[in-house]
Amino acid sequence: MPHKELPNKSEIVIIGGGIVGVTLAHELAKRGEEVVVLEKRFIGSGSTFRCGTGIRQQFNDEANVQVMKRSVELWKKYSEEYGFSFEQTGYLFLLYDDEEVEEFKKNIAIQNRFGVPTRLITPEEAKEIVPLLDISEVVAASWNPTDGKADPFHSTTAFALHAEEMGAKLYEYTEVKEIIIENGEIKGVKTNRGVVNTGIVVNATNAWAKLINAMAKVPIHIPIEPYKHQAIITQPIKGGTVKPMVISFKYGHAYLTQTNHGGIVGGVGYEVGPTYDLNPSYQFMKEVSYYLTKIIPALRELLILRTWAGYYAKTPDSNPAIGRINEIDEYYIAAGFSGHGFMMAPAVAEMLSDLITRGKSKLPIEWYDPYRFERGELRNKALQMG
Repeated sequence: MPHKELPNKSEIVIIGGGIVGVTLAHELAKRGEEVVVLEKRFIGSGSTFRCGTGIRQQFNDEANVQVMKRSVELWKKYSEEYGFSFEQTGYLFLLYDDEEVEEFKKNIAIQNRFGVPTRLITPEEAKEIVPLLDISEVVAASWNPTDGKADPFHSTTAFALHAEEMGAKLYEYTEVKEIIIENGEIKGVKTNRGVVNTGIVVNATNAWAKLINAMAKVPIHIPIEPYKHQAIITQPIKGGTVKPMVISFKYGHAYLTQTNHGGIVGGVGYEVGPTYDLNPSYQFMKEVSYYLTKIIPALRELLILRTWAGYYAKTPDSNPAIGRINEIDEYYIAAGFSGHGFMMAPAVAEMLSDLITRGKSKLPIEWYDPYRFERGELRNKALQMG
């Protein structure tokens, strides 16, 4: 896309071409808005193409459950319309003691209240779902068959292509250098390829959000920091061996599932940062090898084909900052997803498009209020692994 001439104006400019920026452009274009996306590298090159594929409604608070229920509906709808892979293969949380079971019972009650069909199952039922599991220490599991996974490459590309078909303009290798603001009003965005005049800017840069906020001189502190998280993929095994996403907090906050190509993709909670360094580390390889084989001992026989790193753009409560910055007319942010950006993106796009075009949303956008950090009103920590 870099060959295209940069337009000299657009109603809305989205900075950041990951899944959040792309689905937002798609939703706004669908509503007839004039929108431009500026991406400093290529679409999906930040956290999106490095993510673990998972999409879940099993959260521990009402807002995230509602948002993710809507997101799953949209993932299903668009995967059917656009032909990319979204499979509702479920999420299976392995629980190892009574305290963990009680905690998950509370989470399940919240999820059930909003129509998410999570239930507590026995270790034997968990083993029926994934026969290779070691359940010798497992006392129960939290199972939701409507959670799932999607291919980040195909899905993001599909949203980008359809956004362009509806009139959105996406520009790769276009780095934002300055946000032009006069008397508290946005006038334009200066890039390495010229200026786009605009009155509305959305910061959807996630791990780089603080840099864009600094450019815009956002007057409030929105603490978003990039932390390095790593993942592996193994050689392929028989398809359908590990269908759901399997989670174990006891063993390293680990997650693992099988890709369409047959390999096992997974990671653990080993975290480095804040940093923009993405070099894989030996310590991670040690931890991931140990913890994943505790969950499925048969993985010991597999070769690791590749390891890579990406960012969890983290906030202090592991919930994103989504909303409008009142002191700058009109500057919005959708960043700090703390590892949940890929799964949340379609619902966030709908929610933020509502805010931009109508001033309010049916979804609980106020939960993600960017001002909560300044006020010291942190949310309950969002349920997080990996």
